[in-house]
Amino acid sequence: MKRHLLLITGLLACALSWAEIKVVYHLSEGIPQASRAIGNIRNHLAADPTVKIVVVTHGLGIDFLLDGATNQMGQPFSGSVSDLVGKGVEFRVCNNTLVSRKISADKLLMEAKVVPSGVAEVAKLQANEKFVYLRP
Repeated sequence: MKRHLLLITGLLACALSWAEIKVVYHLSEGIPQASRAIGNIRNHLAADPTVKIVVVTHGLGIDFLLDGATNQMGQPFSGSVSDLVGKGVEFRVCNNTLVSRKISADKLLMEAKVVPSGVAEVAKLQANEKFVYLRP
């Protein structure tokens, strides 16, 4: 009996170590936060290329996903976003923010997906899909 318990415990530990890690990065503060997030996400993927990352934006957090947006050094975000999408990262933008700020969805980078509510999206990912929450 003891041997079976040890075997089951070992198998369970092994299975848990193979579980997919899913992370939601929550951005709502503007360009400086987006710049930090891009760096964090690159480092995260370098440490764990298998991680699933979703970036959810609302409020000022959407600004880096607007066509033509640049970081504090004048470098466009579009290349970084495209590169991260190529590595499996998803970018989601709050429609409530677009409506309240009177921004047309066609002003977003093509890699961005519009969701009804950024806050609701973060909650859904955490509660229903077991994403870990990070806020750079």
